[in-house]
Parts: sequence; structure tokens; C-alpha cells
Amino acid sequence: MVLSNIVLKLAGPWQVSVESATVKVQGRNIKAHPTVVTIDQSTALKVRGEKHDSLPNYNPTAAPWGRGARPDKLITFECTAAGMMDVATFSIRSEAGSGIAFERGKDFEIESLWATFGRVDGGSIPAGGTVFVDYDCGLNRIDSIVVNKAGKLSVLKGEPHAATPHPPVLPSGTGLVANVWVPGRLAALTADNLYPVVEPVYPADLVKQTHTQAETLLPKSWAKIKSGEPLKILAWGDSVTAGGQASDAAHTYQRVFVDRLKAKYPRSNPVLTTAGWGGRNTDSFLKEPPGTQYNFDHAVIEPKPDLIVMEFVNDAYMTPEVIEQKYSYLLKRFQEIGAEWIIITPHYVRPDWMNSPTVRVESDPRPYVLGVRQFCKKHNIAIADTSLRWGHLVKEGIPYTTLLCNSINHPDDRGHAMFAAAIMELF
Repeated sequence: MVLSNIVLKLAGPWQVSVESATVKVQGRNIKAHPTVVTIDQSTALKVRGEKHDSLPNYNPTAAPWGRGARPDKLITFECTAAGMMDVATFSIRSEAGSGIAFERGKDFEIESLWATFGRVDGGSIPAGGTVFVDYDCGLNRIDSIVVNKAGKLSVLKGEPHAATPHPPVLPSGTGLVANVWVPGRLAALTADNLYPVVEPVYPADLVKQTHTQAETLLPKSWAKIKSGEPLKILAWGDSVTAGGQASDAAHTYQRVFVDRLKAKYPRSNPVLTTAGWGGRNTDSFLKEPPGTQYNFDHAVIEPKPDLIVMEFVNDAYMTPEVIEQKYSYLLKRFQEIGAEWIIITPHYVRPDWMNSPTVRVESDPRPYVLGVRQFCKKHNIAIADTSLRWGHLVKEGIPYTTLLCNSINHPDDRGHAMFAAAIMELF
């Protein structure tokens, strides 16, 4: 369902003018009365006297999100919310609100973007000593503009979160017109913050296919699904395949996929195994020595899977030319053992890692994604194009970064479910 007539304009630093909108509310098309609504300013916190025991040494050579302690209010799954602290307000004291005020550069250091901090050797903060920190920071939020059955517009304020804020739950009798992305420390709204919900459901979910792609691209796997023979599925990938950051094993994309496959084809007998190695790519497996856990032959070839489902966001550095070379070798090895192959295009990661100045990324700019699509078309390889679903989030009213639990590259359960949905399109 496309709601193409939603027109929003900025009417002030924190005002949005809804010029027109027609939204379904309990099955009826409701036309909203044009209105200017006010959005609350970005969520700001003044943290005082936050206790930290045994402050670690600051490590300037570590990744910026891992150089020391993390401020409690900005902790994401394994990192911090980048850019959310006003570092100029950060201070460390020996007592909450009093005591010795320690000096940056002499006693401690803090990373300016990721706000990780630690003591400096030779400074006044003793090893193992308790300290108290003060700072100002922001949290992210998604607010919703909704319309009721009478056509009246209102704003629902979302719950702030360091990394993964969700839109507010819609009350009964209302329809969603737009979401407003309110990241922490935002000075004023811009057009980039406005997310009219023009297509709330990814269109593939609405299309009834006359046949499955698996029949032509994965004939051996398809035959086993239909016959009920055991279908050995190997999920091969990096930290995402290893589980990050699904809430539990049942919510990993490969488990969700297998459960959906079984539900759709009750006679099928999928047998799932996983070879996921965090922080690595396909080359890492190929370079591992024989006999080690993640050696390519040991982890991928020797189990002789019927179907290999491959996810490597860490391969995203590859150009189309490199993909053709490297993935052609993988194809040869898989063909030698009679395995069929699904390549998953990766989810979106931090905008700067995608060379994007904004979170409004509808078309994936990464050469890797183009290369995977070209490779799969050329070699008749099945592709689960998850990247398309992440690009569609703009039309659904969702800033894609709010699905990244660690603020960098690990999707939450919603992101894992998108992988599974993309794979299921083949079946």
C-alpha cells in the first residue's frame, strides 16, 4: 500500500506542517486536517556523579569505541553511541560533586566521538581507584505523527534510547502518518529527520509468486524440501551469522529462516549448522591453516552441506572485479561437493562506513552489493537481497541506524528477521 499523498514541510526549528495525508484507520481511508504539529526537542541528559570503579588505562591504539571505560548512559551493545556526548562537559572527580578534579591529558584522556575514557599512567588517578564522572549527553528518539478517525493529527513521543529507539505503539483508532527522527544533540529539525510512511510494508511480502526461484536456482535443495529428505543447511558468515546481535539463538537469521521454511513446508526436514566467525571475512577462512576450527575446508567443505547460506558484511570492501575472482573460486569448490549456494547482500552499517552523509539511504551505494548482484546474475546463483529491504526502511518511516544494536554494524532481531525474509523470498 503506497500512501504517496503524504506531504510534510518544516514550519520551524521543531514544527512540522502536515500539508496533506490520507491514512487507513481501522480499514477506512481517513484524510487528515492540515495541521502544524510541534516536536519536542532532542532528549538531553545531565549526568552527575556517575560512579566508575577501577578505571582502566586509556588505550589510544585501540578501536575508538574500545579505548577505555564507557559512560553508562551511552552504552550500546558492545560500544557507545557515537557523537552523543558533549565532551567539553566531561569531568572526572575523586568524589561525587567534590574532591579532586582531575585534568584531561595529564590524569585521564577521553575519545572525542565515542566518549570512551581512561586514566593516564603517571597521572593522579590511582590504579584501581574509584572515580565519579559528570557529562551532558543526548539520546536518540523516534516520535510519530498520527491521525485519528476524525482526521485530527497529534504527536506521540517515543522512548529515548542510546542505540535502538523504537517508534511508539499506536493507540487503537489511530493511523501512522509519519515518523520524526530525533537523534540526540540535534539543534533543529531538517528535512532529513522527516519520514513520511509512504509504503509501510516491503512489497515482496505482498506478491504471490507463481513459482519459487528455488525450483530453478536451487533444484537439489528444492527437491529435498518437497520430498522430506534431510536438507543440510550451513549458515556461513561473520559476527552476524555468529549471532550478533540477536537477542538469543532463536532470533538469529538462520534459525528464523529454518523455522519459517519448516512452517511453510511442514514436510521439509532442514538440518541447520552454523560456521560464524566474528570480525572475519571469506579470506580469513581461506587463510586459516588446516585442522583449525575456522579453516575453510574443515568448517565449510568437509561437512558437505546441501545448501550454503552465506552472509559476509565484512566482505563489503570488495569491488565487483574482486568478487568475480574470489567468489568464482568459492563456486568451484561448492560445485565439487554438489552444494548449492545462496549469497545474502549485507545489511546497512554506519553511514560513514557506507560513504553516506545521511541515514536516509534508499539505494545501497556500496560497490560490493553491485558486484554480488552482477555475480549472481552471471553465474545463476541464488541471491537473498537483504540490502533492498534495508533501503526500503526509509519508506516505512524507520531510520535504519536504529536497528544497529552496537551503533556500528550488528543488527537487532528486526534486522535478523529481514535476512530471513529475504532468504524466504527464494522459497
